[in-house]
Amino acid sequence: MRSEKILTAHYPPARITQFHIQPLLLLILMATRFSLSRSIHFQPVCLIKPSSSSLLPKPSKFLSYPYHSLKSRPCPLWSSSFSLCLLRFRSHAKPPHRSISSVRSFSDSVSSTVPEASSAAAVMANVETNPLLKEFYFPPFDSIEAEHVRPGIRALLEKLEFELEELERTVEPKWPKLVEPLEKLVDKLAVVWGAVSHLKAVKDNAELRAAIEEVQPGKVAFELKLGQSKPLYNAFRAIRESSDWDALSDARKRIVESQLKEAVLNGVALEDDKREEFNKIEQELAKLSQKFGENVLDATKKFEKLITDKNEIEGLPATALGLAAQTAVSKGHENATAESGPWIITLDAPSFTAVMQHAKNRTLREEVYRAYLSRASSGDLDNTPIIDQILKLRLEKAKLLGYNNYAEVSMATKMATVEKAEELLEKLRIASWNPAVKDMEDLKIFAKNQGASEAEDLSNWDISFWSERLRESKYDINEEELRPYFSLPKVMDGLFSLANNLFGINVEQTNGLAPVWNSDVQFYRVSDYSGSPIAFFYFDPYSRPSEKRGGAWMDEVVGRSRVLSRDGSSPRLPVAHMVCNQMPPVGDKPSLMTFREVETVFHEFGHALQHMLTKQDEGLVAGIRNVEWDAVELPSQFMENWCYHRDTLMSIGKHYETGESFPEDIYKKLLAARTFRAGSQSLRQLKFATLDLELHTKYVPGGPESVYDVDRRVSEKTQVLPPIPEDKFLCGFIHIFGGGYAAGYYSYKWAEVLSADAFSAFEDAGLDNDKAVKDTGRRFRETILALGGGKAPLDVFVEFRGREPSPEALLRHNGLLQVV
Repeated sequence: MRSEKILTAHYPPARITQFHIQPLLLLILMATRFSLSRSIHFQPVCLIKPSSSSLLPKPSKFLSYPYHSLKSRPCPLWSSSFSLCLLRFRSHAKPPHRSISSVRSFSDSVSSTVPEASSAAAVMANVETNPLLKEFYFPPFDSIEAEHVRPGIRALLEKLEFELEELERTVEPKWPKLVEPLEKLVDKLAVVWGAVSHLKAVKDNAELRAAIEEVQPGKVAFELKLGQSKPLYNAFRAIRESSDWDALSDARKRIVESQLKEAVLNGVALEDDKREEFNKIEQELAKLSQKFGENVLDATKKFEKLITDKNEIEGLPATALGLAAQTAVSKGHENATAESGPWIITLDAPSFTAVMQHAKNRTLREEVYRAYLSRASSGDLDNTPIIDQILKLRLEKAKLLGYNNYAEVSMATKMATVEKAEELLEKLRIASWNPAVKDMEDLKIFAKNQGASEAEDLSNWDISFWSERLRESKYDINEEELRPYFSLPKVMDGLFSLANNLFGINVEQTNGLAPVWNSDVQFYRVSDYSGSPIAFFYFDPYSRPSEKRGGAWMDEVVGRSRVLSRDGSSPRLPVAHMVCNQMPPVGDKPSLMTFREVETVFHEFGHALQHMLTKQDEGLVAGIRNVEWDAVELPSQFMENWCYHRDTLMSIGKHYETGESFPEDIYKKLLAARTFRAGSQSLRQLKFATLDLELHTKYVPGGPESVYDVDRRVSEKTQVLPPIPEDKFLCGFIHIFGGGYAAGYYSYKWAEVLSADAFSAFEDAGLDNDKAVKDTGRRFRETILALGGGKAPLDVFVEFRGREPSPEALLRHNGLLQVV
């Protein structure tokens, strides 16, 4: 699963007054005896046997969270799983400077500056009861409200600034004097900000938005000050140049080199005036990015299509009708039923996809398609000026750092170069184009044979519908008819059984152990073969379009860390989020999943596995942290392959009513259908990736071409059926304008090469050979999943596979090998 939030106006970082912060500072200073270098931090619970119901976190000194600023990041707009995965944010900041001496004089003057003792007491009471500032291991998601964000984040930022200044004053080029206190410092902000940002993604409301928007400039400012700290940069450089360098472990070398590179990319080497300009750009980009995502969510929620005539929704399966009626009930139509309506269609994925694939009403498909492709492109929610400003500022940032374009900045921390990424995309485009052309010809012929009036002139809103009909005809598979075999409980049981077989872990539901933000959220404990807990994760499976953003993602809560150990020997254990947006239970039926939703769950669990099964004890490179962005999708896409593995599919495919196993003949058809329209699906991803690179390499903001001109130009080489003139899909492209995929969307294809080749190791060993599968699975765990960002991803891959990656497996899996 790196960048963050926005609005168009620039304004100074939010300041907290002495009135608000002095009581808190006084307590902090008293508790630490003015020794601000003593970093107060959380240490993880001493874990006991997983069977014990008393496994609860013990009190700690403060909060904790992983170092790397990771935030939920959308995965692809289309992959074989429609998945949207993790997203790393990289926002930085610079708050007002205050010296250590001023802290002491500041605290000495508390009584004289607080207007009334009762007011000071009220402020202190607020701090003491603020859940964001309490001691916890699992965030108190059930009690965090918007009202806690302003005082909580401001108090925390003030405290962290003092700690940073003390670290800068006392820093030495030694691990205990540099890296360890740095990890502790940033961990505190990451856990609190991570909890707040997560709630915004899954429980959005106007009050929370306003609070985050107000405190975000200060948070960004602090991260910029941290990223541009010359004392810390010089200390890392001294370690790199010392005679002890060769004796450092691979993980520690990666940390040092990463810190030096990130510092330069954060502007540490810029002159004062240029650094100030750089910081303004970062603040503005953070606001713009946030506003972009909010507009997409609001535009998605805004569209509702009320239908009272069942003829208008002919073809929609029972599950979609049930969801549409359930939505209608939630909107005030108390008597709505799946059989008689009324029904409400939305742009949320389960509703939108059902209409595009199954509605016989072509007019309805067109209306919904146009609404989806024009989200956030008009009125108060228009993202067009935000896109233009983001691209302009990214280019200015690149120029300040000495790069030709923003893509070069992005690639500075990735495996690929711009040229290598473009080379891969073009190679895959050539392999995909002719099959995609044939896909379209086959579709037209089929539609014509079915007597479709639109057969000679298929439009964009016809493709999904006729593709489903062709797939049903060709392979005798109806995806909706498969839903009863994929109930969420059975899918999760099968997924956890697979994880046990491959990686030797046990996953146990432990609801009630940690606070959750919604009653549908499930909580799990992960244990190793001995029964000892090694990780935890939350799972939020269902769509909630009124408050939850679309897509699916994995996110960190806390990361594994030796430095943040409670007992001084056992590392802190990782905790993860897994979030999806599948169809919720309807009536007395459980959530019945499409096969693509099954793939999505497997995909996100792959991300979670890399976070949870890491064996890196250096917190700055544990799990997904410091893994190059174009390699981070390897475990997630790898896990999708198991959905086609017979034993795995049979373990998850049980009819929710009868318990009947997934029919063998349908499994064979599903396997045969795996490469159905593979050329078209590959081209779709290649279009997104190519357009992303084009906008961040060749596009000139304010030049003769608009972003939509670029989109149409790229589409000529990547879309067999041209986009409609009104296509404003870019206004909803959160991945590159509201997330961490800017000049990095190619990463899906890059990592897909790695993941397909990794899975081919299991094919080579023999998928029917249980021992060989287990042995290969353990090797995958000990390399790809365990080494995290402590080793270069290419070296990790070679350690697992025994050679460098080849695209052959990907092309073979997609049925495109013969084209090459």
